Amino acid sequence: MVKAIVQVSLLMGLVCSAGVYSAELDEVQRELEQTRAQLNALQARVTAGEQNTAARAKNFVVYGFAQLDMIQDFERVNPNWEATLRPSRIPTQDGQYGSEGQTIASVRQSRLGVEATLPLGDDSIHTVFEFDLYGVGSDEGQTTMRVRHAYGEWQSVLAGQTNSLFMDGNVFPNVIDYWGPAGMVFLRNPQIRWTPVRGTNTLAVAIEKPGNDVDDGILGAAGYDITGDQPLPDLTAHFRREADWGHFQVAGILRDVAYESVQSTDNEPSGSDLGWGVNLTGTLKVGHNTVRLGTVYGEGIASYMNDGGMDMAPQGLSADSLSSVPLLGVIAYYDHQWSDRYSSSMGYSFTEVDNQAFQLGSAFKKGEYLSANVLFVPRKNLLLGVEYLWGQRTDFNGAAGTDNRVQVSFKYSFSSQDF
Repeated sequence: MVKAIVQVSLLMGLVCSAGVYSAELDEVQRELEQTRAQLNALQARVTAGEQNTAARAKNFVVYGFAQLDMIQDFERVNPNWEATLRPSRIPTQDGQYGSEGQTIASVRQSRLGVEATLPLGDDSIHTVFEFDLYGVGSDEGQTTMRVRHAYGEWQSVLAGQTNSLFMDGNVFPNVIDYWGPAGMVFLRNPQIRWTPVRGTNTLAVAIEKPGNDVDDGILGAAGYDITGDQPLPDLTAHFRREADWGHFQVAGILRDVAYESVQSTDNEPSGSDLGWGVNLTGTLKVGHNTVRLGTVYGEGIASYMNDGGMDMAPQGLSADSLSSVPLLGVIAYYDHQWSDRYSSSMGYSFTEVDNQAFQLGSAFKKGEYLSANVLFVPRKNLLLGVEYLWGQRTDFNGAAGTDNRVQVSFKYSFSSQDF
């Protein structure tokens, strides 16, 4: 009997112990589930943070490249422009800038830019600020900051400095020379732009900063102090169509090409003339081949050309005889992709002006530009290239000068999106 009681007691103890152990297991299970829920919530916050960081990284991009251009020039150009080939800077008099044959090394093409897209309710504001080191104007010939783009865009309105609506950046060929072909419209200009239609077909209009280059010709030699005047903005517009085969664009410009006399009573004599132009451009893509074509014609549009010419010049001996100078520009280039790593670009371009009768004999008449290259991309962010360039300037009086050069470039690109 006693033995039976002892066995029952032991059995009841085991049952009670099992109950306690089971309760402890349930408590541990609940704690594990709570911990798992906390970890899942933490993981969700971390993932959301990573997504937000990635989104911010995509919406704020720092980009650019470091580039060295090694150039062997076999003739001579204006020393302030020796790091690129501009036909208008080629001398037409032997020895004007010194002896022929120069070795040039330049990092002035190197570039830095920042691009950001900022949320604004249901919309966004897109901004770009970009500069290189190719000094112009008062910094001509120096390695110093030169603003390329500085603009913002909200919905259909853009304000700031960027490519003029009169130009077509897509016809700029794949060359490593900095300035590029002479006979194309190429100007980054401060502007207010409205783009009411955007997509496969794009329609845009803008008012842009005017800038009139006046050649006073013989009048200057006679003592007149004539300079350009900008009383009204330039009006530009373009229509563009995109397709699988390439694109087509027609652009136009209307300008008030004006002049005045400084340091004279009421700034007289003064006057103005209508400036206008039409620019037809396009690309044709077939397989690994791209053809880039452009023709521009107008009067008083030299300020918008990549190189050469004056907007206004005298037709007679009186100070009120200045008028807009007619100009023709042509570009034809062919780009070919040999493989994933090798490509080439070759072509010809020219700017030719119809000089006014009373310009000086040394006035620019025609600038020609020819180039051919081989480019090698061994890695995504590295480009090596060798390019042959030829240029010629012809003056109003028929004098001419040429330049031949070979350029080797090393370009190292970067972007914050690559990190």
